[in-house]
Amino acid sequence: MADLSINIAGIKSPNPFWLASAPPTNTGDQVMRAFDAGWGGAVWKTLGEPIVNTWSRYSAVDLQGRKIMGLNNIELITDRPLDVNFREIAEVKRRYPNHAVIVSLMVESNRETWHEMVKRTEDTGADGIELNFGCPHGMSERGMGSAVGQVPDYTCQITEWVKEVATIPVLVKLTPNITDITFAARAAKQGGADGVSLINTINSITSVDLDSFAPRPTVAGKSSHGGYCGPAVKPIALNMVSAIAADPATADLPISGIGGISTWRDAAEFILLGSTSVQVCTAVMHYGFRIIEDMVDGLSNYLDEKGMASVNELRGRSVARIDNWKNLDLNYVVRAHIDQEACIGCGLCYTACNDGAHQAIAAEPSDNGRTLVSVIEDACVGCNLCSLVCPVNNCISMKQIPVEADPCSWEQYQSGTGTLAPRPQDNH
Repeated sequence: MADLSINIAGIKSPNPFWLASAPPTNTGDQVMRAFDAGWGGAVWKTLGEPIVNTWSRYSAVDLQGRKIMGLNNIELITDRPLDVNFREIAEVKRRYPNHAVIVSLMVESNRETWHEMVKRTEDTGADGIELNFGCPHGMSERGMGSAVGQVPDYTCQITEWVKEVATIPVLVKLTPNITDITFAARAAKQGGADGVSLINTINSITSVDLDSFAPRPTVAGKSSHGGYCGPAVKPIALNMVSAIAADPATADLPISGIGGISTWRDAAEFILLGSTSVQVCTAVMHYGFRIIEDMVDGLSNYLDEKGMASVNELRGRSVARIDNWKNLDLNYVVRAHIDQEACIGCGLCYTACNDGAHQAIAAEPSDNGRTLVSVIEDACVGCNLCSLVCPVNNCISMKQIPVEADPCSWEQYQSGTGTLAPRPQDNH
């Protein structure tokens, strides 16, 4: 079996799967049960000044029968006493010395306060610290969380304060509620961060009750913007992780990837785009700690199939395959191909293409009452839409079409050094 052990910024873990700082890591009992189930590490639910949470805290977005496609929360950091948390962290680390225990911290922007919290954290024997500069609600109104993460100067300054006294690795958790994530990552690195974790939750309001007019989750007839997570945010997280991995200024900064990870496949994608460890929250809140069994087995089997002896061989292998649009080959041609034997005659591809794309699919009634669809080849631009809406797996595929033209980028075309192959619009 492939070796799943990792070392991220000096923090060792038996596998890359960590619990994110969230409700599943609120108590020592939860973390220990997670480690027994097979999780490699855990980031403790954020510690800070005592707060009081609302009772109504979560709302969700369901999609076509799938529950919790996205999860919204207005919950703040831990409301449990610091002494209790620190005592439990020490106990967990004593019982599970080979698992990664990272403590998430968020306190007021005061140098001495940060120094005190770091020292108390290190007294527990924790393996690392995660600075929560990402929470977009509640705490940000008090000058913490994303209020820090959205200002690179603040990110750099507080990281410097922490690194003045920290003797264990420090990860900075970045907010996605920012125009360019690389600015925040550069600031964290400048402040001395040993690595970054991302993304934190996205500012959101998930829905409104059409009878009471109150947004959800409802607290006495009102609500607040909250943090959005779950499978719905994965594409945004992948983009931001890859941006940091591809930025020359931060390419050497270790990354702990977060955002919609529910399966080993999700985790593999984050690792391919530069993550060393991955953190999971919503999937555990939905299905429990037991999902780690499939995640570990699935990733291990995948690495075996790829002939990789270690998960570290997978890291970053897709980063170089992301490029600026201007560098893409405009002469790479694909067209839709419909497997008529697999087609169920629903006509959805025709409707989607005719009303929403390029009118490249013809349709006519067949003898058996189904819709007979076919591709109008000289109109097809290979946009992929028909294959995406088709309810039958592999019924519609995109086939590469050879062209009598060399590869040509937009810059080559603009400069006159490249020639475009004939386009569908040339025929209409």
